[in-house]
Amino acid sequence: MQGVGNEISFPRQHARTQRFTLGAPRTFTVTPDGSRVFFLRVATPTGKANGLWELDPKTGTERLLADPAVLLTSGEEDLPPEEKARRERSREQAAGIVGYATDREGARASFALSGRLFVTDLRTAETHELPTEGGVIDPRVDPTGTRVAYVTGGALHVVDLESGADTVVGRPDGDDVTWGLAEFIAAEEMSRYRGYWWSPDGTRLLAARVDNSPVHRWYIADPANPATPAHEIAYPAAGTPNALVTLSVLGLDGSAVPVAAEFDYLNSVHWSSGGDPLITVQTRDQRTVRVLALDVASGEVSSLAEETDPHWLEVASGVPAWTPDGRLVRIVMVADEYRLSVGDEVVSPSGIQVRAVLDVADDSVLITGSESDSTVIHVYSVGATCTRLSEEDGVSSAVRGGDTVLLATSTLDRFGARVTVAGHEIVSHAETPVITPSVRMVTLGERGLRGALMLPSGHVPGTKLPVLLDPYGGPHAQRAVSARNAHLTSQWLADQGFAVLVVDGRGTPGRGPAWEREIAFDFAGATLEDQVDALQAAASIEPDLDLSRVAIRGWSYGGYLAALAVLRRPDVFHAGIAGAPVTDWRLYDTHYTERYLGHPDERPEVYDANSLIDDADKLARPLMIIHGLADDNVVAAHALRLSSALLAAGRPHTFLPLAGVTHMTPQEQVAENLLLLQVDFLKRSLS
Repeated sequence: MQGVGNEISFPRQHARTQRFTLGAPRTFTVTPDGSRVFFLRVATPTGKANGLWELDPKTGTERLLADPAVLLTSGEEDLPPEEKARRERSREQAAGIVGYATDREGARASFALSGRLFVTDLRTAETHELPTEGGVIDPRVDPTGTRVAYVTGGALHVVDLESGADTVVGRPDGDDVTWGLAEFIAAEEMSRYRGYWWSPDGTRLLAARVDNSPVHRWYIADPANPATPAHEIAYPAAGTPNALVTLSVLGLDGSAVPVAAEFDYLNSVHWSSGGDPLITVQTRDQRTVRVLALDVASGEVSSLAEETDPHWLEVASGVPAWTPDGRLVRIVMVADEYRLSVGDEVVSPSGIQVRAVLDVADDSVLITGSESDSTVIHVYSVGATCTRLSEEDGVSSAVRGGDTVLLATSTLDRFGARVTVAGHEIVSHAETPVITPSVRMVTLGERGLRGALMLPSGHVPGTKLPVLLDPYGGPHAQRAVSARNAHLTSQWLADQGFAVLVVDGRGTPGRGPAWEREIAFDFAGATLEDQVDALQAAASIEPDLDLSRVAIRGWSYGGYLAALAVLRRPDVFHAGIAGAPVTDWRLYDTHYTERYLGHPDERPEVYDANSLIDDADKLARPLMIIHGLADDNVVAAHALRLSSALLAAGRPHTFLPLAGVTHMTPQEQVAENLLLLQVDFLKRSLS
């Protein structure tokens, strides 16, 4: 598949560019007066490490404020183990500056680079390194710009930028205790990657103390290097204990006020000048969520809102929050819609499924949402009226400062996201893919399943094509979206001679609470049934689909779905590729698994019905299983147990273990060859 001359194959380009994200501007901040925009981007189209940039919205002039190539004279980055784990949880593959924090006015920024602490004066572009006691995690300048907090060795530190004094405000009192870090479950399943929050005046911090001692220990070995000791991880598998998380208000004078709140899960914290700190907590069964207000002097909490649901309550992005004038902002369920609530009033109109809150001001709230088409995500400003800010149908998001709105939109008719602010476009250095997807967005079957269909470039109508389903298919993620880059790999697979169908079934976001809850206690039934129905419906509108040659591939939940398909519906699926699949839900984590399947001690029959091990003797179709042996999210035991059961049942299959590979596959050669090997397997299996 490798090209000749200066040409490059899509698999190699896709891997080398980290899925075409290298060079794209990202992580935007707009100052409160709208006069400056900060963002991350590599300095050149061939660069690998992100620098910190500034854009003047009035002139469109860009300025590089902090360059990793200058700051890291030693060359290669050396990340602390905790930072490597944080990046795995957030699926961060970039190098250089991957995150930063600014003060309220946009005068200073703090960031970590190779585990070292840096502070940049955003007006003069002068950057200084501050000495620390160890590798730095999550440094955050306080709102006043006078101090920086960071975590190292599980301890929460504060550095005074004037005196240079470094004070430990949260010190671990045990080997399994950390201060100021998000626990595994929060980072993996709640998208909460932080463990501490500054007060608006910069004099105190609200910090999480995490005690991992109750969590069961698992061991991730490196079979390719038997002399290397196994890596111990605290993994909260379904039905087992979680980490113990508590909160305290920490003063710079060494004071500590424990927060008098008991909870199973800490979802989010919001601390602004609009009111007391807001703490959102969940019960373990996730059927009750409470929004608490904290009195920072006493540590006492009061309940501002409580929601219950017979199934579960989702963790919403950007809420709860205060408006600057002290009204509570939430996303609430009204009938079968997610709606925006400000104070006691539901303010977003019916017909928009609110997905996230992006920014809160006195007169308006910036949100993302979908109307009748879940493949399209728009940005809206909701105030006295609801105004749609994004003009193009695609996938949009925004950042606001004062009256200045930065808008990022991806569409089907161009590569990457177009980022605009005040009439200026921020340049992207991302490579242009060597292929151009031709995506047909479709609505399929009686449930109106949303999908994307791709045929080989130059396909001659009347020529029958083998079909490849390429789903994720589970909760919390969409594959069928109106954005070109989302379909690059699927189009390349189509160009290898397949009709590729990507479908989002029940449980996927964007279509309301009832749709999401259709999978309650029934992963195997609902999500597989939707793939089958979508396939049959697609064949009714595209006659060139050959239903006698159908394969399915996927990663993570998609890998589970692919294995499930060939095991339980061999009449429909003739080959499958299961990448990093969950095969026994008792081996997956608490927050995700128990939300959908319940507690395994209370519903063992649900776990049995939704796991794959007992189905091993049913395998009658070619199945390739792929798994990274260093995966600490879906551990390799999933694939190994299924492979062992298949062997015991005398069922031939292909197993591809990837030494040193985690749940991501960032290594260039590994990622490229994985695609090539999958195509070879599919062609042989369907021939």
